[in-house]
Amino acid sequence: MAEVKIAIVGVGNCASSLVQGIHYYADGNPDEVCGLMHWIIGGYTPGDVKVVAAFDIDERKVGRDVNEAIFAEPNCTTIFHRDIPHMGVDVSMSPIMDGFAEHMLDYPENRRFKPIENEEPSKADIINTLVESKADVLLNYLPVGSERASRFYAECALEAGVAFINNMPTFIASDPQWAKRFEERGLPIIGDDIKSQFGATISHRVLSDLLKKRGVKLDRTYQLNFGGNTDFLNMLDHHRIKTKKRSKTEAVQSAVAKRLDNEDMHIGPSDYVAWQKDNKVAFIRLEGRLFGDVPMNMEIRLSVEDSPNSAGVAIDSIRCCKLALDRGEVGVLSAPSAYFCKHPPQQMTDDEAFSQTEQFIAGCNGNDL
Repeated sequence: MAEVKIAIVGVGNCASSLVQGIHYYADGNPDEVCGLMHWIIGGYTPGDVKVVAAFDIDERKVGRDVNEAIFAEPNCTTIFHRDIPHMGVDVSMSPIMDGFAEHMLDYPENRRFKPIENEEPSKADIINTLVESKADVLLNYLPVGSERASRFYAECALEAGVAFINNMPTFIASDPQWAKRFEERGLPIIGDDIKSQFGATISHRVLSDLLKKRGVKLDRTYQLNFGGNTDFLNMLDHHRIKTKKRSKTEAVQSAVAKRLDNEDMHIGPSDYVAWQKDNKVAFIRLEGRLFGDVPMNMEIRLSVEDSPNSAGVAIDSIRCCKLALDRGEVGVLSAPSAYFCKHPPQQMTDDEAFSQTEQFIAGCNGNDL
């Protein structure tokens, strides 16, 4: 059976949900499974995805097999499939760079990263691990604000000849210079900043688009989010969330009829509530005017387990990237990036992104759509 070999940067909650899901669906019946957007893509099922390398900075994870590391603290996501076999893949040490927010040292160990004090590996070490693992795709799951570290791993992917999926809001796929480098290297890339399967951003986009289609004038809107995982704790440092706020805001702005002034749209991470753990709560409010300028407003509350919500998209993104490798398609995969990510190079409506991604999977070249 053909495999999709992946390397993961950041063995946190999102990686835990992804690895659990790979094994959860491995023996699933395609006529009965739920929670997937696609059972099969390019001949690959979820069970065909195989982790061959992983990188992290936490002493509770580095040196341990991936099947153990995904359950180590400070990971706190729901465990829906604990029976993960020994993989024979130990988590490798990663350079720390800007992947760690200093303020997190002020919190209990079970809530924060615990950086290992070993000598950091070189770029050559990372590239060598990727090459020896024969990884097809490298997934970036670094914390928000890891700008330098994210670009470091994009460089490693280029030099190792590995496709790249940028799940974080460092702008790489949406940067024309980076996109050109992947194209020239003959590698596909998907990015930036993964959308959840059914999260706050996709819900906000759909509601904004619905108002537009129904002739309702949207005057102002906000999206407030909070949770208790390390992602939310990391984002208490507001210097680290500039690109995150921009990514989420642009995702919604692209769905409204007329771009709103900055003061009329507020979207972004809001607070950390430790006991929420990996549960994310989002509050969305839209205010507008109906027929005769009569005012209306709408509020919704969404509660989701954050990391499985991400993994539901990542499992498709991985297989689309592998499909592009098999076909020899290079550079940014435009349709999958628009469908799977908040800040793609080319924003599309969700209907357009869905339709064009289906065409990509069916055999059309996503870069020509």
